[in-house]
Amino acid sequence: MADSTLDLSTLEWRLAGFIPNDWRNRSVADYDGHAEVGPVPARVPGSIQAALLDAGIIPDWFVGLQARECEWVENRHWILYTALPDEWVAAAAGARRAFLRCEGLDYEGCVRVNGEEAGHFRGSFVPHVFEVGRCLRPTDNVVEIVFTEPPRWLGQLGFTSRMTDWKTRFNYTWDWTSRVVQLGVTGEVVLEPERVCELGDLTCRAGAGGDSDSSGRFSDSSGGVSDSSGWLHVQAPVLGTVPAGASAVVSLADIAGHTVRERSVVPAELAATGVRWDDLPVNLWWPNGEGAQPRYRLSVRLVGPDGADLDRAERTIGFRRIEWRPCEAAPADAEPWLCTVNGRPVFLQGVNWTPIRPDYADVTADQVRARVELYRDLGCNVLRVWGGATLETELFYDLCDEMGLLVWQEFPLSSSGFDNWPPEDETAIAEMRAIAESYVLRRRHHPSLCVWCGGNELQGAPDGGTEGIGRPVSSSHPMIAALGAVVARLDPDRRFLPTSSSGPRFGADPSEFGRGVHHDVHGPWTLPEGSLEGAARYWGGDDALFRSEVGVPGASPADIIEEYAGELPLMPASSANPLWRRTSWWIQWPEFVSETGREPADLGEFVAWSQDRQAKGIALAAESCKRRFPACGGFIVWMGHDSFPCTANTALVDFHGRPKPAAVALREVFRRPAGGAVRT
Repeated sequence: MADSTLDLSTLEWRLAGFIPNDWRNRSVADYDGHAEVGPVPARVPGSIQAALLDAGIIPDWFVGLQARECEWVENRHWILYTALPDEWVAAAAGARRAFLRCEGLDYEGCVRVNGEEAGHFRGSFVPHVFEVGRCLRPTDNVVEIVFTEPPRWLGQLGFTSRMTDWKTRFNYTWDWTSRVVQLGVTGEVVLEPERVCELGDLTCRAGAGGDSDSSGRFSDSSGGVSDSSGWLHVQAPVLGTVPAGASAVVSLADIAGHTVRERSVVPAELAATGVRWDDLPVNLWWPNGEGAQPRYRLSVRLVGPDGADLDRAERTIGFRRIEWRPCEAAPADAEPWLCTVNGRPVFLQGVNWTPIRPDYADVTADQVRARVELYRDLGCNVLRVWGGATLETELFYDLCDEMGLLVWQEFPLSSSGFDNWPPEDETAIAEMRAIAESYVLRRRHHPSLCVWCGGNELQGAPDGGTEGIGRPVSSSHPMIAALGAVVARLDPDRRFLPTSSSGPRFGADPSEFGRGVHHDVHGPWTLPEGSLEGAARYWGGDDALFRSEVGVPGASPADIIEEYAGELPLMPASSANPLWRRTSWWIQWPEFVSETGREPADLGEFVAWSQDRQAKGIALAAESCKRRFPACGGFIVWMGHDSFPCTANTALVDFHGRPKPAAVALREVFRRPAGGAVRT
């Protein structure tokens, strides 16, 4: 990115709300007298809802049933607007064209500059670029981002095959959040003058030891990898008119700034074959608990004949080698579920990651760091970024690189209950292919990234029908095949999974333990047979090769339940209470009564019982799977943290970011390697 890029987050933004279409043919000068709502101050990036909450226009959607009182926001049109400084416009005036680059806009609308429409946008998962130079004038320039109505319904219950509006689905309610359909700006917005020539999408492949083939399984699988053996391939097209005498300078340095290697080539060579380095003297990147996480800074500069930078791209990278091998005694037809890093088998242990808040546009860098640090400290080495949400941010990936947390990133597809089959029409496939290309191009340089996955719990019936559950979708599905082809073309060193769980059975049936039919499975999310004794029997017979979702419900701490109850009663903790019915999948009132023969005396007693039950149940499950390593390759808990102040949920971390007793119990298991000693 060139120094001429201007960051619009530094400007003062305002928000105005209108009855649909009432804003058309109005100027910003009219908003004070004609907007139905506002104008009020707003932040970019940021959500419409957060600006309205800050202005006292809507209530806190986390309290009681107040989320229902916010749903009207979806039925208005909203305009975020700001004035461009004259000096910014003057800086852009020398360019032939100027662009407004928006990393994320949620969900549909248009961009106007000085009342003139610069372009339309639709879709939450890809960046949007608008040519705005033709709309600029010497002074008094105003940029508006208009948001129209979002899709009516994308929630947990529905029909996956019919859902082709590419917006985050969890916002419409899931079993762990109420409906808060975010609108707003989810990433940076910058004004960028067009350059004479610039770098296109940068391809950066880095590894360790032997070279890699297109399957993501490395040709040199002889065992350990030297701590000083890395390879790197860098390639990028050069767009525009390249001045005579220009060069492309590729350099690699450690984080401290010490140069490892540097080379200057003509731009045509960078585009055609790129720069390839072998036997680089680097230290290898390891997952959390296995070693250090040294990172390196790759810089690619396009340099003019006068020595000035015409454009540049930088990436933070790392060198590691990931293979997937068959688990011990695995069936011959099983996919490989034993992850080896730099030649060492690693038990993958971690959590399923969901957005920290439903209004994820408003999540701060400190909040992201705090969560990732917590999972590192719990002993996690993998985070599965769930397919009902979105591509996680560059900051999230940078932190995972820094802290040794492997990332399993899913594309934005998820099950829906009534049918869980991905769309098959050509338009939907083409749109999802473009989303996948954007995901891969933006994140493939990160050493923490280890798996791309088609989506969450995409499946049909065991007999092959598209309705029903039990048989995960395969790469023969046209949309999944398209996603796999994108990964093979743009990121061939990484594994692609059609869905999670990938099967061949969606879940594990204890009546079939020992038959070799349970490979990568989801569930259970409660105690088998409803008790710890039943759970011990279940996990004692388990033969799954990988557990990519496992959970046990537990109540939130009493102080959170009390803080966010609003006017609703705290007890009973049953479906008769609308406070607990908000996330009613995880009500445990009947289990308490069954185990104790009575109702709980108070909220404190119920919470203590529930949290103790969750801690014992999830620790038992994790310990059983880890004890079977390398016959079992990993264990990922559903889910990591509460995004909403649930009264009860399977989360290990509460809404305030504090570990529940279940997280503390798992920490002891996760810190224990095969053999039982605690890792120091």
